[in-house]
Amino acid sequence: MLVSVVVPCYRSAKTLPRLVEDLQHVLPEATTGFEIVLVVDGSPDDTWQVASQLANKFPETRALRLARNYGQHNALIAGVRSARYEVVVTMDDDLQHPADQVPVLLRALTDDIDLVYGVPVEEEHGVFRSFSSRLVKAAMASTLSVQNAKSISAFRAFRTFLRDGFDGLDGPHASVDVALSWSTTRIAQTTVRMEDRAEGKSNYTTWMLVKHALTLITGYSTEPLRLVGYLGFICAVFGVGLFGVIIYKYAVGATTVAGFTTIASMVALFSGAQMLALAVLGEYVGRLHSGSMGRPTYVIRERTDVDAHPDITTESD
Repeated sequence: MLVSVVVPCYRSAKTLPRLVEDLQHVLPEATTGFEIVLVVDGSPDDTWQVASQLANKFPETRALRLARNYGQHNALIAGVRSARYEVVVTMDDDLQHPADQVPVLLRALTDDIDLVYGVPVEEEHGVFRSFSSRLVKAAMASTLSVQNAKSISAFRAFRTFLRDGFDGLDGPHASVDVALSWSTTRIAQTTVRMEDRAEGKSNYTTWMLVKHALTLITGYSTEPLRLVGYLGFICAVFGVGLFGVIIYKYAVGATTVAGFTTIASMVALFSGAQMLALAVLGEYVGRLHSGSMGRPTYVIRERTDVDAHPDITTESD
């Protein structure tokens, strides 16, 4: 099995040397051939210098430098599109995903499976971060119909041909997992060992995860628009019912001068529903406008390899 390991890198100058060395030790025994693709996502420190030095030191290692920070998923897509071999493994740069667990993923990628997620034995993060992460996965499962959403993690292995399913993916808002779900339903999970973060702290705060969830829902689903339709229907039914009550009171002579409370309540109810609907519609219009501007998913500033557009190599080649 020929394997491309893609690692998005951000503020990881201290952890990359150990990660690459560990992979260089493990992969020769687990694969028939491999490469390591380090995608430096506009890191402000000397991560690029370290990554390019590693690429010069190890022939199997390549480094890509993006023009600025585009985000983890955009960096992953850049690396996946640059992968040369038949299987892609993605992992973090902070040593939370041990190199010796890559063979565990590869063994789980059987002939009838296209995508495998590595699930930790124990929870990786704190209470609030873990809760937010589960909330994002629940949103993906319910609104985006992503199979095995609860098993999604950054430690994954999949067959490279799956990237053909998101060739047209463009723009600044990208999700590797949603894109992969477009290409296959043959998804599995396997239990792997996770380590504590070796350096620094995660850039994914609770608020960033919530923003990511909103981006996924509005970027890849029409469920919010459907919810607005449901809200409008409920308000319409309520308005018809209220109209019937007023007519009934008029018919039986029980009408009184309309009070301020009733008027204010009705105005608040229906104006609130209208504002909510406009906010959701505005989010979709804003995304259409953002997409029409032609903003790139990523831009590669420089790379250590010469061949910028390699073809996939298989064991039969």
